Amino acid sequence: MTEQHDVIVIGAGHNGLVCAATLAKAGRKVLVLERAAQAGGAARTRAFAPGFSVSSGAHLLTHFPEELISELQLQRHGLRLAARELATVSLQADGRHLITEGPHASGPGLSAEDEQAFARFHADTAAYAAILAGAFGRRPPRLVDNDWHDRFGLLKLGWGIRTLGRDRMREVLRIGLMNIHDLATESFTDARLQSAVAFDAILGTGMGPRAPNTVMSYLYRRTADAFGRRGPALPAGGMGAFSAALAAAASARGVDIRLNAGVRTIRVEDGQATGVVLDTGETLSAATVVSNADPRSTLQGLVGYRELDAGVVRRVEGIRMRGMAAKLHLALDALPSFTGLDAARIGERMVLGSSLHGIEEAMNASKYRQFSPEPVLEFCIPTVHDSSLAPAGKHVLSAVVQYAPVDLDGGWTPTARAAFEAAVMARLESVAPGISALVSASELLVPPDLEQEFGMRGGHWHHGEISVDQLLMMRPIVLHAQYAMPVDGLWLCGAGAHPGGGVMGLAGHNCAREILRGRKGA
Repeated sequence: MTEQHDVIVIGAGHNGLVCAATLAKAGRKVLVLERAAQAGGAARTRAFAPGFSVSSGAHLLTHFPEELISELQLQRHGLRLAARELATVSLQADGRHLITEGPHASGPGLSAEDEQAFARFHADTAAYAAILAGAFGRRPPRLVDNDWHDRFGLLKLGWGIRTLGRDRMREVLRIGLMNIHDLATESFTDARLQSAVAFDAILGTGMGPRAPNTVMSYLYRRTADAFGRRGPALPAGGMGAFSAALAAAASARGVDIRLNAGVRTIRVEDGQATGVVLDTGETLSAATVVSNADPRSTLQGLVGYRELDAGVVRRVEGIRMRGMAAKLHLALDALPSFTGLDAARIGERMVLGSSLHGIEEAMNASKYRQFSPEPVLEFCIPTVHDSSLAPAGKHVLSAVVQYAPVDLDGGWTPTARAAFEAAVMARLESVAPGISALVSASELLVPPDLEQEFGMRGGHWHHGEISVDQLLMMRPIVLHAQYAMPVDGLWLCGAGAHPGGGVMGLAGHNCAREILRGRKGA
C-alpha cells in the first residue's frame, strides 16, 4: 500500500477537478486518478483526422457558472473564449430559418405576436429557471431528517417560488410536470418557434416533445442564464482547453493528478471506503474516496453490489440511463453554405429539428430500438471562430445527433453505423446542399462508443435522465442524494449526482463543500 492522501478522486472530468480544487483550497491533500491520457472526461479535445481536432464529447460551454470561473481563476490558467453568446439558428429546408438570441426571435414570416410571445416566454421561463439554479448551488434537502441545512434549503426553495408573484407562481406550478409540446403549442403559433423550444427540452435525453417532464428539462437548460451565460460559448482550443485550465487551477492549489491511472476497485473494509486498487494492482489508501463516475459504474463496478443493501441495489438498477445521443465529426475541405442563411451566421449554434411532429417521430423509432431515417441534431462549426482546430482554409463540423439508441436492434454493426451516418448527411444536405462533397474524413461515436471512451454507463452523457423523478432529492437515488454514498467515506461528485449533467461543475463543488462540513457519509 503506497501514498497516503486525505482524498482520492476517481476521474479527472470537470466535476472531479472542481471537487479536487475546492478540497485542496481548504487544505486537504488530494489525488485525482484518471484512466485516460488527458484530463477532461467528456470535455476533451482530440484529433479525429490528420490535422483536424474536435471537442470529442461536449462541444459547447453552456452552463459552467461565471462565479466558478472567477473562483478558480480559470482565465489566469489559460481559459480563453473564441466566441461567446452564440445565437441559435433553427434551420429550415426552405431557407426560412428562425434565429433566437436571448429574448429575441426573428425569421422570415414570424409574426409580431409570436415575437412578443417569445419575449414573454423567455422572461417567464428565466424566472422559473433562476429558482432551479438557486437549488442547484446547494445540496438537495432530505425530507426525512431534522437537519437545519435541509430545512433552510426547503425554505429558500419555497421562498423563491413565493417571490415570483401570484400569477407566475400559479403558472410554474401548472407547467412543472407538463410536456413541452403542449406548452410550446399554447404559447406560439409559428411551427418553427414551437420546434426550436421543444428541441432544447429533449437534447441529450431519451424523451420526445410529448413526454411528461420535458418542461422541466427545458427549464434545466435555461438555468444557464442564471449562471451568467447568455448563450453558448466556444473555448479557444476546444473543450479540452477548458478542462486543461481546470486541471491547471487544481494543480496550482496542490492537487496531484495522475493520468493513465485507471481504478479497478474501491476498497471497502467493515463498511468504510479505505482507498482504491488501480488496474496495475497498485493500492492507494485514503479515508475519503470521491467518484466522478456515474452511479451504477461506481456502486456496481467499483464497489460491488455485495457491499450494499438489496434496496439500494434495486434503486441503483432503476436509474434510467439509456443513451440516445451520438456524436458526428466531419473534416471539411471548405466552409459549407446554407440555403438562405447569411454567411455571417454560419458560426452560430445550429439545430435541425424540422417540426414538433418530426422530433416526436424521430424519438418514436428509438422506442423500438431503431434509429429514425430523419434524425434531429445540434451542430456547430467551431473553426469559424477558432482556426487552430483545422488546417488553413479547412473546417470542422461537430454534431450531437438524436436519437441513437444504445441498444439498437441488431447492434451498431458497420452497416448500421454507415446507414445512420448517411441519414445524418441527408439531413445536412437538405439545408446545406453539397456539404457531402466537402467531407474528407468523418467520425461517428454512437452511445456504445461514448460508454467505451468516456466510461459513461449506457453512453448517457447526463449519467441518468434529467426528469422530475431523477432530480433534486431523488438524484441519484432516494436517501442518497446529498453526495454521500451508502458506504462510509465514499462520495459521488459527477453528473449522476445533484444537480445533474452538462458542463456545470456544481456537482463537484457541492460535493466538496459537504465533505468539508465534516459529514461522514451515508
